[in-house]
Order: sequence, then structure tokens, then C-alpha cells
Amino acid sequence: MTSTERSIAAAEAHSAHNYHPLPVVVATAEGAWVTDIEGRRYLDMLAGYSALNFGHGNRRLLDAAKAQLERVTLTSRAFHHDRFADFCTQLAELCGMELVLPMNTGAEAVETAVKTARKWGYKIKGVPDGRAKIIVADNNFHGRTTTIVSFSTDPEARADFGPYTPGFEIVPYGDLAALEAAVDADTVAVLLEPIQGEAGVLVPPPGYLAGVRELTRRRNVLFIADEIQSGLGRTGRTFACEHEDVVPDMYVLGKALGGGVVPVSAVVSSREVLGVFAPGEHGSTFGGNPLACAVALEVIAMLRTGEFQQQAVELGEHLHSELGLLVGGGTVDAVRGRGLWAGVDINPSRGTGREISEQLMARGVLVKDTHGSTIRLAPPLVISKEDLDWGLDQLRGVLEG
Repeated sequence: MTSTERSIAAAEAHSAHNYHPLPVVVATAEGAWVTDIEGRRYLDMLAGYSALNFGHGNRRLLDAAKAQLERVTLTSRAFHHDRFADFCTQLAELCGMELVLPMNTGAEAVETAVKTARKWGYKIKGVPDGRAKIIVADNNFHGRTTTIVSFSTDPEARADFGPYTPGFEIVPYGDLAALEAAVDADTVAVLLEPIQGEAGVLVPPPGYLAGVRELTRRRNVLFIADEIQSGLGRTGRTFACEHEDVVPDMYVLGKALGGGVVPVSAVVSSREVLGVFAPGEHGSTFGGNPLACAVALEVIAMLRTGEFQQQAVELGEHLHSELGLLVGGGTVDAVRGRGLWAGVDINPSRGTGREISEQLMARGVLVKDTHGSTIRLAPPLVISKEDLDWGLDQLRGVLEG
């Protein structure tokens, strides 16, 4: 057996099979490239589902983490620490909001948003106790906790995990009329991804997000934007909502907020909304810890320069131009996305998304499939044009092979 085979066999023997990773075992990484335990190099065109927007081993982020490691890494929220105020202040400013509630993972942040919306509905809007309703979209992906899968339409995420949490209504993504019809007096929030990542990088129709913003404001309903994958530079703006000049009532952030170094997530909103919490009603031992705050502060500083957003704009235009040339030749049915993010629908006659991903891996490119026939491309925002072109050449080679 090779080192790779031995490592994968050991993992299969001693870990729950909740993922089906590609058969590569990464040992080191830098920038947009990773190296496996056999010494083979691969171009990372997934970037940890956008958690690695700033690349592997980003020196600014590593230096920030190392400096904090020497000082203090955890106090719990039982005590204050000297990085917390700066983190909350600067993240609130980046979002144009007032308050921050830090957590660790994206799913924790979504759960926090759900709890916040319900409590706001009862305490501020005046919804009768136990009747708060949150509207979500079909094909959503917000995480895998019991509550979150309760409003998933993906059988793999949902099946066999009931009984399910009530209080959610699912409407078609991109359909403003269906959304308006679903809003009633008990509706406290609309929770949406500005671009649906797991569904295959689905971009809503032009004007949809602006329409959601107008509707929710008119009906006194919170607009919660899950920007865990789409936010923090991925689409060419700091937030994907900015493409329609929309500011939601609440941002849900994660992934890239921790720079691929530590898990950091947060809910960011107004004082009226996040001010509904009293001590003891919600929390996390590690949420907002000193190490997380130090890394996230560096992420915020990097985003303030605008260079990463501009990189996503320029390379994103090139990416979509090149991918568009593949459509219609019998191998690619459609391409979607925005910025340095794309979903590529492979014609079933050419193979499944998994098969295409494996063939790309054999050529030194790492991507991931979703929903059978789609592959997702989300390279680190620090990727060079030359490396991006090389990766696209490998995709063309696979499709033409």
C-alpha cells in the first residue's frame, strides 16, 4: 500500500463516514497550492468552500495567530480580554452595523440568527409566544444541525434526523411573489443565501435581493443574509448583497472570517435586534476567544484594502469568460456564479461531478462536486492568473478527453 492508501484506510477504519473526500492526503500547503504525503502538488480550486479566501499559510494571518498564541488563547466569556472590543468594533464597522455576537462555526452562527430572530419577534414585533415563523428558500444550505436540516430540501442532509424543528416555511429561491405570499403576521425573518453555494452556486434573478429588502422592510420582517460562503470578498464585493446595493438587517458570517486558521463566525446586526439578549440566554465558551479575534482582526484589515475584492472581480471576469466558452459543446450544460466563484454543470453523458473531480485530481487540480453533475470552482483569491489558466487548461483537458 502507498502512504496515501494507508492513511485513507486508517481514517476509514476509525472515523465516522460523514464525508466522502477525494482520495488525496494533504500534508503541506502554501497560497493556492497543496502538497500531499507522496510529494505531489495540486492546485486548490475549492479553498475550503471559501474558508481559505486568502490562501493557505497566509503570512499576515499566521503572524497574527503566532503573536497571539504567545499571549493568551482562551478566557471564556466569563472574563473580558484585550482583543474582544477591537474585533467587535471593527467587524461592526466593516458591516455597517452596531453589534456583533461571535461564535465559532457557520452552523452556530445560523442557529444564533434563528434564535435572535425569534426573540426579536416576540419582544420587539409582538408575535404571540411560540408562533414565530422564519421563511427560507428551497435548495438552501445553512448547516447540518437538527434545527437547520429541519428546513433543508436536500434528502441527504435531512433524511433520518427527525423529528424536525417547526417554525419554518420553504419557498422557491428567486421567487418574490411566492415569498410575499408566505409572509404573515407571525413572520419574523427571511433567511437567505445571496448566492446559494452548496446548491451549485445559484445566482438569483436581478432585482431579487433588492425586492426581498423592500418586502421585508415594508412588512416589518428581518432580512437575514447568510454570507458564510458568499461574503468577505468571494464575489468581488465585501458582501454579495452589495451587488444590488442591499444592506440586510443581519449578516451571518463564518468561513473566511477565520482566514482558514481558526473557526470564527459571527452574527452582526443593529442594537435593536441583537440587543434582545440578556446574559445567560445565549453563548459559547470559545466564541470570540482571543486567538479567533486576533486572526479575524487581520482578516478585517486585509479586506479594508479592497485588493482582494478587486482580485475577485478581475480574475472572476476571466474565469467566467473562459468557462462560458465550454458551454454548448456537449460536455458543459451551464455555468453560473459571480466573482471568483462558479458552478459548472457537467453533461451527464460526460460523467458525474464526482468522476470529473477525480479526473481533475489526477491532473493536479482539486475541486468538489455537488448534486450529482455539478462541480464548484472557488480558488483562493490570491491565486495568480497563470495558475488559474493552468487549472482551466486541466478542466478543458478532462472534458475533451
